[in-house]
Amino acid sequence: MKAQAYHILQTVFGYSEFRPAQLDIVMTVLEGKDCLALLPTGGGKSICFQVPALAMDGICIVVSPLIALMKDQVDNLRRRGVLAAAIYSGMGKREIDTTLDNCIYGNYKFLYVSPERLKTEIFIERFKKMKVNLIAVDEAHCISQWGYDFRPPYLEIANIREYHPDVPCMALTASATLQVKEDIISKLSLKDPGVFVRSFTRKNLSYSVRLVENKLEKAQDILAKVPGPAIVYVRNRKGTKEIAAVLNRMGISATFYHAGLDNATRESRQQEWKKNKIRVMVATNAFGMGIDKPDVRLVVHLDLPENLENYYQEAGRAGRDELKAFAVLLTNEQDLKVLEERAALAYPPIDFLKKVYQSLANYYRMAVGSGFMVSFDFDIGSFTSTYNIDVMMTYNALKVLQEEDLLELNESFYNPSTIHFLVNQSKLYEFQIANAKLDPLIKVLLRSYGGELFTEYLKVQEAKLAKTMNLPESELIKMLEYLDQVGVLAYNNRKDQPQVTFLTERHDAGKLPLNQKRIGERRQNAVSKAASMVTYVKNDKLCRANQISAYFGEESDHFCGICDVCVENKKKGSSDQSAIKEKIIQTLTAGNQFSLQTIQEVPGLNNDLKTVELLRELEDEGLIVSEPSGIYKLKH
Repeated sequence: MKAQAYHILQTVFGYSEFRPAQLDIVMTVLEGKDCLALLPTGGGKSICFQVPALAMDGICIVVSPLIALMKDQVDNLRRRGVLAAAIYSGMGKREIDTTLDNCIYGNYKFLYVSPERLKTEIFIERFKKMKVNLIAVDEAHCISQWGYDFRPPYLEIANIREYHPDVPCMALTASATLQVKEDIISKLSLKDPGVFVRSFTRKNLSYSVRLVENKLEKAQDILAKVPGPAIVYVRNRKGTKEIAAVLNRMGISATFYHAGLDNATRESRQQEWKKNKIRVMVATNAFGMGIDKPDVRLVVHLDLPENLENYYQEAGRAGRDELKAFAVLLTNEQDLKVLEERAALAYPPIDFLKKVYQSLANYYRMAVGSGFMVSFDFDIGSFTSTYNIDVMMTYNALKVLQEEDLLELNESFYNPSTIHFLVNQSKLYEFQIANAKLDPLIKVLLRSYGGELFTEYLKVQEAKLAKTMNLPESELIKMLEYLDQVGVLAYNNRKDQPQVTFLTERHDAGKLPLNQKRIGERRQNAVSKAASMVTYVKNDKLCRANQISAYFGEESDHFCGICDVCVENKKKGSSDQSAIKEKIIQTLTAGNQFSLQTIQEVPGLNNDLKTVELLRELEDEGLIVSEPSGIYKLKH
């Protein structure tokens, strides 16, 4: 089994060796056991489930809340010749139907699903028929209400395990406190799991906190001192554009990224940065998930993350090549105050939650009892101005309604256009003969995409097709829409707007089933996490890496030696040592002799290990001598 794992790692993924802990995790799954893997950001979590899944017969179900990451991994696997598919909110019913059928009858190895899909009848019925070899749960901390991104649909995973009771389950996360770790094991019903925890300490990453008033000026100073690719994180979208402009004016090549940009712009900027054509990416936290760029030398935060989990993940995008890198948090007293205030408002009053839910139902003209798993384009600016409600409070309310398993808000959504023939080849041929005007388009589609169009939905680029046929794009789209209307072809036009999805049939807002006890506990949890972030900023006595490790339940006496606290302590220790050496020389110069037994009688000196070491150093340097009697003297 080990030889097969290595063979897959080398031939499919192009790596010669597993990273620490990866092979143990892979072998645990191949032995049919459940496991929990806590690997730091950049620790190679996907390899842990992809390798054993490829080594076994059947398909691996991967549960992930991040649509962008799902799409990335599906595309990466397909590029390596591995059949993989994904199902998430925003897809049409026909496309979901075909994808699930392919996972039963086709030679598919991976199906990525968002957790919201797990309780739908269409998924459960097909899931029962699949030959499942592994259930991999990514971002497993989402199952715990004590985590930082609670998602109730994760609680459904234990239920679907009942349909394949002998299939191993793997839970993966980059950051979980001890309480969250216990929650994951319990709520996923992991049976006697292998637990693998890589240290949260990153030996090559230097953490620093700087309390400054002019954060941008300080960031420029740091960027000038630390060469190489960098990420600058800010809280709001407007700030990304403004800061990138300032950096460019200062001669530092920069661009900006946030969830409000269209997909083509996001993709091109990401590629320019990854290829080092642009040095600095100024971004909101929408940037970074799944970004595989190992040589980032610097991550600067101009705004405070809500909690240490987010900070650890974002800062951890620096130095994945294990060479020296820097994570710098720039803040001030006002920021700390705002963070605590925001945490207190993260869970709006129950009446406001009901008001936002009712307003959404009115906005999309939804009757009570309708709308199950229906997705809509969503513009928060237009929505809040229509109902004259506060944007920040509305955004927080939507996140709470998501935590309550009523809605899903996907801010950075992009779904390319897809097509799939709904008729067989002989019926299609009959249609071509009867519809000569559409025959050239059908021929181009078959030539470009082949027989796969009859079995699955494939991505298409209308502009490219229109150019091939020498037609305006608008005319080509009309032809595809007509083929869809007459039932020859399924055509799903691309979407590039944030999406809101109703996860249940629309409720009467007055009777909205909100778990008020849990919301109260989550509110307190947010306040507590903000307080931990403030403590981290203010604690300039304990090694930063130690503070982060301790937060996640990893106790360590090891000091990193490279964070701002350790560097300052070294300097302080060095100046203390110089002062003691100077005192020894002054005492002996004045003719006051002493031995180790009488040294404590000299004001300012002690018979401790540090002083003994310094006496030895002064002897080695030839400045003092110790006589056979043990008395120290100046060496003339």
